[in-house]
Amino acid sequence: MDWGSVAGLLLALIGVLAGQLLEGGRVGSLVQPAAFAIVMIGTLGAVLLQSGLENFKRGIRMARSAFILPVDESQQLMHDVTMWSATARREGLLSLERYLDAQTDPFIEKGLRLVVDGIEPYRLRETLEIAITSYETRQRQAVKVWESAGGYAPTIGILGAVLGLIHVMENLSDPARLGSGIAVAFVATIYGVGFANLVFLPIGGKLKTMVGREVMRREMLADAFGCIASGDNPRLIEERMATYLN
Repeated sequence: MDWGSVAGLLLALIGVLAGQLLEGGRVGSLVQPAAFAIVMIGTLGAVLLQSGLENFKRGIRMARSAFILPVDESQQLMHDVTMWSATARREGLLSLERYLDAQTDPFIEKGLRLVVDGIEPYRLRETLEIAITSYETRQRQAVKVWESAGGYAPTIGILGAVLGLIHVMENLSDPARLGSGIAVAFVATIYGVGFANLVFLPIGGKLKTMVGREVMRREMLADAFGCIASGDNPRLIEERMATYLN
């Protein structure tokens, strides 16, 4: 669990609630189910319309990655690549076939298989670059789900405010119902702006950073596989990987 992300989210929420209390307001005033329904359902509907079902589901699944600390496998990866390059240089490219079944990462398995098949280095890198571009496009489309939610939520909040004011205007003759209508109007705006800037956009920004790191990792692997296919010195390959990781 990435406790820094959890703490950041909690700190943002506490800041809003503390400000409400310091202003002399009540926390209960911010609890408006009608406003919440307008903002959340409206935002989800707009994002689903823009992104499509597959991208929407992928984006929702990616959200958990924003709160789970990724495992640093860089040193193990460097060790594996160095071992593969030394084995290939000593025993030939076909000797790497024994490492294929142990791979759980489809991209690494693809790269190793291309090396074992004796694909020309420039063709190998070209093939892996296409795979990287395809992966990056899919992932960035999924991340846009959260960025789009951050863009739509404030506007939907304003829509909720207008609906609340319409409710107020329809009940001017009943003073007892004016308070709830005004509350929905202003709280809907708070929900829209709050969710956008405290939840949706931060998650989108973090996921975009994570996608960038994974793309860099795959580019590093594509470079390493190309070097192995070219028969480069294992020490040189290790130095190139260290440059990426640093």
